[in-house]
Amino acid sequence: MTGRLETHRFTSHALEGNPLGDPAERTLHVWVPPGASGRLPVVYFLHGFAGTVDGWLQSPGFGPNMPVRLGAKVGAGELPPFLAVFVDGWTALGGAQWLNSPATGNYLDYLSEDVVRFVDAAYATVDAAGGRALVGKSSGAYGALVAASLRPGRFGHLACHAPDSAFEYCYLHDLPKVAGALLAAGGPEAWLQGFRQRVRETKMRGDDFAVINILAMAAAYSPRAGAPLGLDLPFEPHTARLRLEVWKRWTQHDPVRFVPERVESFQQLSSLFLDCGTRDEFNLRWGARMVSESLRAAGVDHVHEEFEDGHMGINYRFERSLSYLLPRMAR
Repeated sequence: MTGRLETHRFTSHALEGNPLGDPAERTLHVWVPPGASGRLPVVYFLHGFAGTVDGWLQSPGFGPNMPVRLGAKVGAGELPPFLAVFVDGWTALGGAQWLNSPATGNYLDYLSEDVVRFVDAAYATVDAAGGRALVGKSSGAYGALVAASLRPGRFGHLACHAPDSAFEYCYLHDLPKVAGALLAAGGPEAWLQGFRQRVRETKMRGDDFAVINILAMAAAYSPRAGAPLGLDLPFEPHTARLRLEVWKRWTQHDPVRFVPERVESFQQLSSLFLDCGTRDEFNLRWGARMVSESLRAAGVDHVHEEFEDGHMGINYRFERSLSYLLPRMAR
């Protein structure tokens, strides 16, 4: 690997006492380019739902892992030097959408305050929005949009690969399946207990992903103190009828809705890259198109691309987005 990888453990004050009992001490992997000198811009990588910070270090089949991929591009002079920071967003439900929620914890504060503060103190960084980028895929791309909209002036650049968006298309079709699984198990708490036992003893079943995904999304989008697992489901448990008042809470978190509502935050960005595969299995292509349309209508300069692929195994697309962002980052 060109460059070096450094691993840190640090305690996030934002995550202390979180309701899921997840650790406040977190891992950060930092890739430092070869011959690093002076202050460098920082790119923060956000993994998707059910991903882990260590996933960036794993090789996908015969291909390179992310630090090796970055090292090859920087070493060849195809990308300018920068610091790559891989952030841990795992929770007991598989993720928190990088949001603050009373059902999961304050993951937006953890990312935008604690992580950034730690990196700026530990490394010679460009300590300004123009020197910080958020890049992610799937739920990580969603988190980048959230952070840009709710913490304007913290990050100056975004790359969003297939972000969760257009919730009617990416979530609704799973709700009847989830309702059936929870009904058979005796409710969300019983299902989760069985799920945890199952993955400890064997592995996830094929139909488990949709259920744990919807539970995690409900914890992020529709938390409610005192409810089972601290969340409201967007459907009635015995009929799967859509609960419109809860679904409305979900759609308030949909980038298709919040991007035009908070467009002033996106107008502060120095660069924004957005893409999705034409064969995305979660129908995210359409939400990306809608978000791009809203940005364009508001005069937000950005790049929107589509590529012939699905949702999985798209780390190669970071080379494309970084080639757009990095020359525009402050040095």
